[in-house]
Amino acid sequence: MSSPETNKKRQIVRFQQRSDYERFLHEWSKMNTPPASSQAVRHMPLIEAFSLPMLKKPLSNFLPGSIWSEEDSLLHVHGMVFKSTAREKGIPWGVQEIKAPQAWSLTTGHRIKVGVIDTGVDFSHPDLRYSLARGINLLNRAALPHDDNGHGTHIAGTIAAANQLRGMIGVAPRSIIYPVKAFDNNGSAFVSDIVLGIEWCVRNRVDVINMSFGMKTRSKSLLNAVNNAYNAGIIIIASSGNDGKRKSIDYPARYPQTIAVGATNRLRRVAPFSNRGHYIDIYAPGDKILSSWLRGKYNEMSGTSMATSHVSGAIALLLAHRPGLSPGEIKSILKRSMLPLRGTKTPRVTGELDVLRMLQAVDR
Repeated sequence: MSSPETNKKRQIVRFQQRSDYERFLHEWSKMNTPPASSQAVRHMPLIEAFSLPMLKKPLSNFLPGSIWSEEDSLLHVHGMVFKSTAREKGIPWGVQEIKAPQAWSLTTGHRIKVGVIDTGVDFSHPDLRYSLARGINLLNRAALPHDDNGHGTHIAGTIAAANQLRGMIGVAPRSIIYPVKAFDNNGSAFVSDIVLGIEWCVRNRVDVINMSFGMKTRSKSLLNAVNNAYNAGIIIIASSGNDGKRKSIDYPARYPQTIAVGATNRLRRVAPFSNRGHYIDIYAPGDKILSSWLRGKYNEMSGTSMATSHVSGAIALLLAHRPGLSPGEIKSILKRSMLPLRGTKTPRVTGELDVLRMLQAVDR
């Protein structure tokens, strides 16, 4: 189902005084039944804010007290469809590359909860059947978060696919995906959708949030939501973007509270499409990645989205092995255990994910 509102401009409103927020919340509650996400006014309790359509008259004419507002901007997923492909049994090259299989005797990510804020998931896919919780559909609260795009299913497969005999295996095959459908069938979502998705993840106590999407502009509302999740001890993995830039990456990956991921290819070099530079925390395989797709099929995709899902799976392995690590501790472990990249002039600045080195670093 396509979100009906992605062609309309919206704004996020916050109140300088908590009393003004509570007054507006009280008035709004009297006028509304429990809200569906697609209603004209969306309440975001996590950041004490509302999203509403852009108005022609100043907001101060309608709302009490001192307020500030920002555009409720659109974000887009960071994957590029490469080609559909036949079923390929076994372990995809990226999962092999980061040495996940060598770690499975120590950890398989057992019971680690990974929130995937994306386009939903294909609940009928045989490789994901034992890897999924119910999750939530923010575009239609009455429905399961079914995927009508494919991107979210692809991400979920790389993290947690578990069909050893007939299908593929993901990085953390015993972790559990909590699908949060915030994106429509075009791979677009508003900032307010993401904030509501983060809020759901905080409330449901996920361990990791995978954010394979981004936008060029900063948003105080999104930063506030990310901060809330970070302070709740949730590790946020975010894709850096597919513009091939050296000095800039997309938000939310640019926020220091996230782990920003760039993409590598089979040669262990930075993929040409990947953003790069000092904002990147770690690189992972993201070029021509095979994973699950709609209607039980498979697809090869490229993008920093795909790299991000490898890192989310690796963090699930780490947390099952060593519960209780904070987001800051995990970022530090990743940075001191990564493998230097090929073809970089400053090999020590950043490198590629290596699960075995990561687990060794935490055990030292």
